[in-house]
Amino acid sequence: MSGSTFGKNFTVTTWGESHGPAIGAVVDGCPAGIPLQPEDIQQDLNRRKPGQSQYATPRKETDRVEILSGIFEGKTTGTPISLVIYNTNQRPHDYSFIAQYYRPGHADYSYEQKYGFRDYRGGGRSSGRETGGRVAAGAIARKFLSEFGVDIMGYTAAIGDVRMDPKAFDRAQILKNPVAMPDAQGAVAAMEYLDQCRANEDSAGGIVECQVTGLPPGVGEPVFEKLDAMLGKALFSIGAVKAVEVGSGAKASGMKGSEHNDFFRMDDGRVVKETNHAGGMVGGISDGFPIMLRAHFKPTPSIHHPQRTVGKDGTEAEIQVEGRHDPIIVPRAVVVVEAMVALTLADYLLQRLLSDIRFVKRAFDKDE
Repeated sequence: MSGSTFGKNFTVTTWGESHGPAIGAVVDGCPAGIPLQPEDIQQDLNRRKPGQSQYATPRKETDRVEILSGIFEGKTTGTPISLVIYNTNQRPHDYSFIAQYYRPGHADYSYEQKYGFRDYRGGGRSSGRETGGRVAAGAIARKFLSEFGVDIMGYTAAIGDVRMDPKAFDRAQILKNPVAMPDAQGAVAAMEYLDQCRANEDSAGGIVECQVTGLPPGVGEPVFEKLDAMLGKALFSIGAVKAVEVGSGAKASGMKGSEHNDFFRMDDGRVVKETNHAGGMVGGISDGFPIMLRAHFKPTPSIHHPQRTVGKDGTEAEIQVEGRHDPIIVPRAVVVVEAMVALTLADYLLQRLLSDIRFVKRAFDKDE
């Protein structure tokens, strides 16, 4: 199965299925000498793991990570880092009924058309459980980026029609409430909205916003591999993402040039921008200002409502999806978004070293 490896310089390959023995990842290209402990990875996995609130699937998984290679005496060795997370609470029999049917909104039909058959146990490889490997790898990328002062902050910006109030932004709230919204009152409204969805046996979508600060200017590649294009690719690779915005995003199409252009000025000898409609990237290259991204997530497709579908034999049917499912993906997806952003930036920060002879000379202690 191709398409399971991401990156060029700092790469990750994820593996495993929703109801198989384990999931995991192999990270390659991580420089040696970076302090790394399992706890550095576990803290991010704990934010993604299921069963933590009424707004997540009740499937109980500890999601404890084991580092099998690439670490010695608490530091990365520069060799591949292999990570494994064992599945301990599989219930594949929950899905035996839908083995002969295609669930609306899931990848059942498309996978079967591509491969000739499919793993129907929770979607197998197409399950959101695959993102555990991404989060584990992203935690390593985040440790690498922290060496350069790069900070990545994701949070829930909206659930259904409930949006956070930017004026009430409180970063501490992201980890304090079960919907990961940095607005205490907005979080209460979002939970009330989700309670209504659950009462109606329905699900909800939402928006994850991500801010990156500390990334130096000059990171990214022109033309086909622009930084914003690759970040878009990274976020679109998350199964439930249906739209990605950078900076002013879709609003840019309704603005005038005089409104959208970020005017420059000097501030204490430094070049600054008066606005950041570009979202920290111009010409596909970082400009040193905060990167602003938004990922729009569709509602969870597994709902208890009766749904019309067809079977493998072409027979039309009405089914009700059983099993354990999230009423909303967004809160658990916040750290997944952060992970994919971290992996992209780590990859491109290493690429930056190859774009200027001065950096190459410094690496070998040669005069510029």
